[in-house]
Amino acid sequence: MIDKKITISVTEDYESLIPFFIENELEFSEADETPTDIVKCWKAEDAEGRLIGGCVLARRDGEFICDGIATDPSYRGAGLGKELIELLLSEVKAQGGESLYLVARAPGFFAKNGFTAIPREGAPNFFECFTCPQYQKTCFPEVMRYIIG
Repeated sequence: MIDKKITISVTEDYESLIPFFIENELEFSEADETPTDIVKCWKAEDAEGRLIGGCVLARRDGEFICDGIATDPSYRGAGLGKELIELLLSEVKAQGGESLYLVARAPGFFAKNGFTAIPREGAPNFFECFTCPQYQKTCFPEVMRYIIG
């Protein structure tokens, strides 16, 4: 269970999450070729107000996607990531969504939380990973989906 001193709240400040995501090895490009509609963002802060986690729910090509999720390394294994996933899934369900897609750099974590790997060909073509020069050379992400039950 996560520390009671952690506060998770909705934030309208998507831009403030980007440096945190980059620090935690998520890739972001200013030149996204696929339009993304941000649905909702969450931030997690410790008792001192330091950003220790965050996630972004978005829509691309009519599908719900996790457009970023990360936790500070010192909080990994404490349940924060799981709680962020639950917020994403709850919002998708509340909006009538049937599934949530993501590209996982840590597929084992997402598999433990109900996501299944799907072939790239079976996924909507909205992930920039596939055109990145690092793809399948130094970075081996998996496309994953959670089906809302």
